[in-house]
Amino acid sequence: MRKSARYSALAVAGLLALSSLTACANDAAGTAATGSGKGTKVKIMVGGLDKVIYLPAMLTQRLGYFDAEGLNVELLTEPAGVQAETALVAGQVQGTVGFYDHTLDLQTKGKAVESVVQFSRAPGEVEVVSTKAAGDITSPKDFKGKKLGITSLGSSTDFLTKYLAVKNGVKVSDFSPVAVGAGATFIAALQQGSIDGGMTTDPTVATILDKKAGKVLVDMRTPEGSQEALGGPYPSSSLYMQTDWVNGHKDTVQKMVNAFVKTLKWMSTHSAAEIAAKMPADYAQGDKALYTQSIKSTLPMFTKDGVMPENGPETVEKVLKAFNTNIQNADVDLSKTYTTEFVEAAK
Repeated sequence: MRKSARYSALAVAGLLALSSLTACANDAAGTAATGSGKGTKVKIMVGGLDKVIYLPAMLTQRLGYFDAEGLNVELLTEPAGVQAETALVAGQVQGTVGFYDHTLDLQTKGKAVESVVQFSRAPGEVEVVSTKAAGDITSPKDFKGKKLGITSLGSSTDFLTKYLAVKNGVKVSDFSPVAVGAGATFIAALQQGSIDGGMTTDPTVATILDKKAGKVLVDMRTPEGSQEALGGPYPSSSLYMQTDWVNGHKDTVQKMVNAFVKTLKWMSTHSAAEIAAKMPADYAQGDKALYTQSIKSTLPMFTKDGVMPENGPETVEKVLKAFNTNIQNADVDLSKTYTTEFVEAAK
Protein backbone atom coordinates (compact mmCIF):
# COMPACT_ATOMS: atom_id res chain seq x y z
CA MET A 1 0.00 0.00 0.00
CA ARG A 2 1.22 3.51 -0.77
CA LYS A 3 0.94 6.12 1.93
CA SER A 4 0.88 9.86 1.50
CA ALA A 5 1.50 12.33 4.30
CA ARG A 6 1.67 16.06 3.97
CA TYR A 7 2.62 18.35 6.82
CA SER A 8 2.47 21.82 5.33
CA ALA A 9 3.99 23.51 8.35
CA LEU A 10 7.14 21.45 8.10
CA ALA A 11 7.25 21.83 4.34
CA VAL A 12 7.14 25.61 4.69
CA ALA A 13 9.79 25.46 7.40
CA GLY A 14 11.98 23.45 5.07
CA LEU A 15 11.57 26.08 2.37
CA LEU A 16 12.38 28.99 4.65
CA ALA A 17 15.31 27.28 6.38
CA LEU A 18 17.20 25.99 3.39
CA SER A 19 20.16 24.90 5.46
CA SER A 20 18.10 22.82 7.87
CA LEU A 21 19.07 19.17 7.75
CA THR A 22 16.21 18.34 10.07
CA ALA A 23 13.68 19.18 7.38
CA CYS A 24 15.51 16.90 4.98
CA ALA A 25 15.86 14.06 7.42
CA ASN A 26 12.30 14.08 8.65
CA ASP A 27 10.01 11.92 6.55
CA ALA A 28 7.24 14.37 7.36
CA ALA A 29 8.95 17.15 5.41
CA GLY A 30 6.72 16.32 2.47
CA THR A 31 5.16 13.44 0.63
CA ALA A 32 6.41 9.98 1.47
CA ALA A 33 5.45 7.12 -0.82
CA THR A 34 6.46 3.56 -0.09
CA GLY A 35 6.21 0.34 -2.01
CA SER A 36 5.06 -3.09 -0.84
CA GLY A 37 7.17 -3.09 2.31
CA LYS A 38 9.09 -6.09 1.01
CA GLY A 39 12.56 -6.27 -0.47
CA THR A 40 15.65 -4.09 -0.07
CA LYS A 41 14.81 -0.73 1.50
CA VAL A 42 16.02 2.37 -0.34
CA LYS A 43 15.22 6.00 0.47
CA ILE A 44 15.15 8.46 -2.40
CA MET A 45 14.79 12.22 -1.95
CA VAL A 46 13.13 14.01 -4.86
CA GLY A 47 13.46 17.73 -5.51
CA GLY A 48 9.69 18.05 -5.82
CA LEU A 49 7.72 14.83 -6.35
CA ASP A 50 4.86 16.56 -8.15
CA LYS A 51 7.13 18.32 -10.67
CA VAL A 52 6.78 16.85 -14.15
CA ILE A 53 10.56 16.95 -14.67
CA TYR A 54 10.86 14.36 -11.87
CA LEU A 55 7.81 12.38 -12.94
CA PRO A 56 9.72 9.07 -13.48
CA ALA A 57 10.23 8.72 -9.71
CA MET A 58 6.57 8.43 -8.76
CA LEU A 59 5.59 6.79 -12.06
CA THR A 60 8.04 3.95 -11.43
CA GLN A 61 6.43 3.44 -8.05
CA ARG A 62 2.92 3.49 -9.54
CA LEU A 63 3.82 1.05 -12.31
CA GLY A 64 5.12 -1.42 -9.75
CA TYR A 65 8.60 -1.61 -11.25
CA PHE A 66 10.41 -1.11 -7.93
CA ASP A 67 8.45 -3.97 -6.40
CA ALA A 68 9.15 -6.13 -9.45
CA GLU A 69 12.89 -5.63 -8.87
CA GLY A 70 12.59 -6.66 -5.23
CA LEU A 71 12.97 -3.14 -3.87
CA ASN A 72 11.07 -1.33 -1.14
CA VAL A 73 11.58 2.28 -2.23
CA GLU A 74 10.50 5.19 -0.08
CA LEU A 75 10.13 8.43 -2.03
CA LEU A 76 10.53 11.62 -0.04
CA THR A 77 10.17 15.17 -1.31
CA GLU A 78 11.78 18.55 -0.75
CA PRO A 79 10.70 21.72 -2.57
CA ALA A 80 14.12 22.35 -4.13
CA GLY A 81 16.87 20.21 -5.60
CA VAL A 82 19.56 21.76 -3.43
CA GLN A 83 17.74 20.53 -0.31
CA ALA A 84 17.43 17.05 -1.80
CA GLU A 85 21.18 17.19 -2.46
CA THR A 86 21.82 18.14 1.16
CA ALA A 87 19.91 15.08 2.40
CA LEU A 88 22.04 12.82 0.21
CA VAL A 89 25.37 14.30 1.27
CA ALA A 90 24.30 14.04 4.91
CA GLY A 91 23.64 10.32 4.40
CA GLN A 92 19.95 10.58 5.24
CA VAL A 93 18.90 9.01 1.94
CA GLN A 94 20.61 6.65 -0.48
CA GLY A 95 19.77 8.56 -3.66
CA THR A 96 18.46 11.83 -5.01
CA VAL A 97 16.28 12.49 -8.01
CA GLY A 98 17.51 15.88 -9.04
CA PHE A 99 19.60 17.77 -11.59
CA TYR A 100 22.82 16.23 -12.83
CA ASP A 101 24.62 19.59 -12.54
CA HIS A 102 24.83 19.12 -8.76
CA THR A 103 27.36 16.32 -9.29
CA LEU A 104 29.83 18.78 -10.82
CA ASP A 105 29.26 21.39 -8.14
CA LEU A 106 29.70 18.80 -5.39
CA GLN A 107 32.93 17.47 -6.89
CA THR A 108 34.52 20.90 -6.47
CA LYS A 109 33.54 20.66 -2.78
CA GLY A 110 35.24 17.31 -2.34
CA LYS A 111 32.11 15.17 -2.59
CA ALA A 112 32.09 12.17 -4.95
CA VAL A 113 28.58 11.88 -6.36
CA GLU A 114 27.50 10.38 -9.68
CA SER A 115 24.43 10.05 -11.86
CA VAL A 116 23.56 6.38 -12.38
CA VAL A 117 20.63 6.86 -14.78
CA GLN A 118 19.81 9.96 -16.80
CA PHE A 119 16.12 10.81 -17.17
CA SER A 120 16.50 13.81 -19.42
CA ARG A 121 18.37 15.57 -22.21
CA ALA A 122 16.99 19.07 -21.59
CA PRO A 123 16.38 21.10 -18.42
CA GLY A 124 12.59 21.06 -18.62
CA GLU A 125 12.74 24.58 -17.17
CA VAL A 126 10.91 27.65 -18.41
CA GLU A 127 11.76 31.29 -17.77
CA VAL A 128 8.46 33.11 -17.45
CA VAL A 129 7.72 36.81 -17.02
CA SER A 130 4.71 38.28 -15.28
CA THR A 131 2.03 39.74 -17.51
CA LYS A 132 2.73 43.15 -16.00
CA ALA A 133 6.49 42.97 -16.71
CA ALA A 134 6.20 41.33 -20.14
CA GLY A 135 6.69 44.65 -21.93
CA ASP A 136 9.92 45.37 -20.03
CA ILE A 137 11.46 41.89 -20.25
CA THR A 138 11.57 40.63 -23.83
CA SER A 139 14.79 38.59 -23.48
CA PRO A 140 17.38 37.76 -20.80
CA LYS A 141 19.17 40.93 -21.89
CA ASP A 142 16.51 42.77 -19.87
CA PHE A 143 17.25 40.99 -16.57
CA LYS A 144 19.22 43.95 -15.21
CA GLY A 145 17.52 45.45 -12.17
CA LYS A 146 14.81 42.78 -12.09
CA LYS A 147 13.68 40.41 -9.36
CA LEU A 148 13.77 36.87 -10.70
CA GLY A 149 12.22 33.89 -8.97
CA ILE A 150 14.11 30.65 -8.37
CA THR A 151 13.26 27.66 -6.20
CA SER A 152 16.14 28.35 -3.81
CA LEU A 153 19.67 29.71 -3.77
CA GLY A 154 22.13 27.14 -5.09
CA SER A 155 19.41 25.29 -6.97
CA SER A 156 19.52 24.41 -10.66
CA THR A 157 17.02 27.18 -11.37
CA ASP A 158 19.52 29.52 -9.76
CA PHE A 159 22.34 28.10 -11.93
CA LEU A 160 20.39 28.38 -15.18
CA THR A 161 19.07 31.87 -14.45
CA LYS A 162 22.61 33.10 -13.85
CA TYR A 163 23.79 31.51 -17.07
CA LEU A 164 21.02 33.09 -19.16
CA ALA A 165 21.95 36.46 -17.66
CA VAL A 166 25.70 36.16 -18.22
CA LYS A 167 25.25 34.76 -21.72
CA ASN A 168 23.20 37.83 -22.59
CA GLY A 169 25.57 40.41 -21.13
CA VAL A 170 24.01 40.85 -17.70
CA LYS A 171 26.20 40.44 -14.62
CA VAL A 172 25.05 38.15 -11.83
CA SER A 173 25.18 41.15 -9.51
CA ASP A 174 22.87 43.15 -11.77
CA PHE A 175 19.65 41.31 -10.87
CA SER A 176 18.10 39.92 -7.70
CA PRO A 177 17.39 36.18 -7.38
CA VAL A 178 14.42 35.55 -5.10
CA ALA A 179 13.78 32.14 -3.54
CA VAL A 180 10.06 31.50 -4.01
CA GLY A 181 9.86 27.73 -4.38
CA ALA A 182 7.52 26.28 -6.97
CA GLY A 183 3.81 25.76 -7.45
CA ALA A 184 1.50 28.03 -5.47
CA THR A 185 4.28 30.07 -3.83
CA PHE A 186 5.89 30.84 -7.19
CA ILE A 187 2.58 31.81 -8.78
CA ALA A 188 1.62 34.02 -5.83
CA ALA A 189 4.98 35.83 -6.01
CA LEU A 190 4.44 36.42 -9.73
CA GLN A 191 0.89 37.72 -9.28
CA GLN A 192 1.75 39.93 -6.31
CA GLY A 193 4.76 41.51 -8.00
CA SER A 194 7.30 40.06 -5.57
CA ILE A 195 9.12 38.86 -8.68
CA ASP A 196 9.12 40.19 -12.25
CA GLY A 197 9.70 36.75 -13.70
CA GLY A 198 11.38 33.50 -12.83
CA MET A 199 12.33 29.97 -13.69
CA THR A 200 10.01 27.07 -13.01
CA THR A 201 8.67 23.83 -14.43
CA ASP A 202 5.38 22.13 -15.21
CA PRO A 203 2.74 21.88 -13.86
CA THR A 204 3.48 25.40 -12.50
CA VAL A 205 4.08 26.71 -16.04
CA ALA A 206 0.76 25.35 -17.30
CA THR A 207 -1.08 26.95 -14.38
CA ILE A 208 0.60 30.33 -14.94
CA LEU A 209 -0.41 30.34 -18.60
CA ASP A 210 -3.94 29.18 -17.77
CA LYS A 211 -4.34 31.97 -15.22
CA LYS A 212 -2.78 34.44 -17.66
CA ALA A 213 -0.43 35.42 -14.84
CA GLY A 214 2.62 35.36 -17.10
CA LYS A 215 4.17 34.53 -20.44
CA VAL A 216 6.96 32.22 -21.60
CA LEU A 217 10.29 33.97 -22.23
CA VAL A 218 12.69 31.02 -22.62
CA ASP A 219 11.40 27.47 -23.09
CA MET A 220 13.88 24.68 -22.30
CA ARG A 221 11.45 21.77 -22.20
CA THR A 222 12.70 20.31 -25.47
CA PRO A 223 16.14 19.37 -26.83
CA GLU A 224 15.70 22.14 -29.41
CA GLY A 225 14.97 24.67 -26.67
CA SER A 226 18.00 23.50 -24.73
CA GLN A 227 20.19 23.82 -27.82
CA GLU A 228 19.00 27.37 -28.48
CA ALA A 229 19.30 28.61 -24.90
CA LEU A 230 22.32 26.64 -23.67
CA GLY A 231 24.19 25.59 -26.79
CA GLY A 232 23.69 21.85 -26.47
CA PRO A 233 21.88 19.01 -24.70
CA TYR A 234 21.55 19.67 -20.98
CA PRO A 235 21.10 16.48 -18.96
CA SER A 236 19.07 17.51 -15.95
CA SER A 237 16.80 15.18 -13.97
CA SER A 238 18.58 12.00 -12.96
CA LEU A 239 19.10 9.59 -10.11
CA TYR A 240 22.39 10.47 -8.49
CA MET A 241 24.06 8.78 -5.54
CA GLN A 242 27.26 8.94 -3.53
CA THR A 243 29.97 7.05 -5.40
CA ASP A 244 31.08 5.09 -2.35
CA TRP A 245 27.52 3.87 -1.79
CA VAL A 246 27.16 2.91 -5.45
CA ASN A 247 30.38 0.89 -5.36
CA GLY A 248 29.30 -0.88 -2.18
CA HIS A 249 25.74 -1.69 -3.32
CA LYS A 250 25.97 -2.45 -7.03
CA ASP A 251 23.23 -5.07 -6.98
CA THR A 252 20.75 -2.63 -5.43
CA VAL A 253 21.77 0.18 -7.78
CA GLN A 254 21.33 -2.13 -10.77
CA LYS A 255 17.80 -2.94 -9.65
CA MET A 256 17.02 0.77 -9.26
CA VAL A 257 18.32 1.52 -12.73
CA ASN A 258 16.46 -1.46 -14.23
CA ALA A 259 13.21 -0.08 -12.81
CA PHE A 260 13.80 3.45 -14.07
CA VAL A 261 14.83 2.32 -17.56
CA LYS A 262 11.62 0.30 -17.78
CA THR A 263 9.68 3.43 -16.87
CA LEU A 264 11.44 5.61 -19.45
CA LYS A 265 10.70 3.03 -22.13
CA TRP A 266 7.07 2.87 -20.98
CA MET A 267 6.80 6.67 -21.15
CA SER A 268 8.14 6.69 -24.71
CA THR A 269 5.29 4.44 -25.89
CA HIS A 270 2.38 6.01 -23.99
CA SER A 271 0.52 9.30 -24.32
CA ALA A 272 0.50 12.17 -21.86
CA ALA A 273 -3.08 11.24 -20.93
CA GLU A 274 -2.08 7.65 -20.20
CA ILE A 275 0.83 8.85 -18.07
CA ALA A 276 -1.38 11.32 -16.20
CA ALA A 277 -3.85 8.53 -15.43
CA LYS A 278 -1.13 6.63 -13.59
CA MET A 279 -0.13 9.52 -11.33
CA PRO A 280 -1.68 10.40 -7.94
CA ALA A 281 -4.99 12.22 -8.44
CA ASP A 282 -3.95 15.21 -6.32
CA TYR A 283 -1.09 16.03 -8.69
CA ALA A 284 -3.70 17.35 -11.14
CA GLN A 285 -5.00 19.82 -8.52
CA GLY A 286 -8.53 19.41 -9.78
CA ASP A 287 -7.74 20.00 -13.45
CA LYS A 288 -6.83 16.74 -15.18
CA ALA A 289 -6.79 18.32 -18.65
CA LEU A 290 -4.32 21.02 -17.59
CA TYR A 291 -2.11 18.46 -15.85
CA THR A 292 -2.14 16.27 -18.94
CA GLN A 293 -1.11 19.27 -21.04
CA SER A 294 1.77 20.00 -18.67
CA ILE A 295 3.04 16.44 -19.13
CA LYS A 296 2.68 16.68 -22.91
CA SER A 297 4.70 19.91 -22.98
CA THR A 298 7.52 18.37 -20.95
CA LEU A 299 7.68 14.85 -22.42
CA PRO A 300 10.25 15.77 -25.14
CA MET A 301 12.91 16.33 -22.47
CA PHE A 302 13.02 12.67 -21.38
CA THR A 303 15.43 10.04 -22.64
CA LYS A 304 14.04 6.69 -23.76
CA ASP A 305 16.80 4.57 -22.28
CA GLY A 306 18.43 6.41 -19.37
CA VAL A 307 21.65 7.00 -21.31
CA MET A 308 23.64 10.19 -20.78
CA PRO A 309 23.21 12.32 -23.95
CA GLU A 310 26.35 12.78 -26.00
CA ASN A 311 28.16 16.03 -25.13
CA GLY A 312 25.66 16.61 -22.31
CA PRO A 313 28.22 16.76 -19.47
CA GLU A 314 30.35 19.17 -21.50
CA THR A 315 27.36 21.51 -21.98
CA VAL A 316 26.63 21.45 -18.26
CA GLU A 317 30.27 22.25 -17.43
CA LYS A 318 30.28 25.13 -19.92
CA VAL A 319 27.10 26.57 -18.40
CA LEU A 320 28.41 26.34 -14.83
CA LYS A 321 31.81 27.77 -15.74
CA ALA A 322 30.11 30.93 -17.03
CA PHE A 323 29.28 32.10 -13.49
CA ASN A 324 30.34 29.50 -10.88
CA THR A 325 33.76 30.41 -9.52
CA ASN A 326 34.15 26.96 -7.91
CA ILE A 327 33.85 25.33 -11.34
CA GLN A 328 35.97 28.01 -13.02
CA ASN A 329 38.85 27.39 -10.65
CA ALA A 330 38.59 23.59 -10.57
CA ASP A 331 39.64 20.81 -12.90
CA VAL A 332 36.38 18.84 -12.96
CA ASP A 333 36.68 15.18 -13.96
CA LEU A 334 33.43 14.69 -15.86
CA SER A 335 33.98 10.93 -16.10
CA LYS A 336 33.45 10.73 -12.34
CA THR A 337 30.14 12.63 -12.38
CA TYR A 338 28.17 9.86 -14.08
CA THR A 339 28.37 6.19 -14.95
CA THR A 340 26.83 4.23 -17.81
CA GLU A 341 27.61 0.84 -16.24
CA PHE A 342 24.12 0.18 -14.92
CA VAL A 343 22.18 1.57 -17.87
CA GLU A 344 24.20 -0.57 -20.27
CA ALA A 345 23.43 -3.66 -18.19
CA ALA A 346 19.74 -2.71 -18.05
CA LYS A 347 19.58 -2.48 -21.85
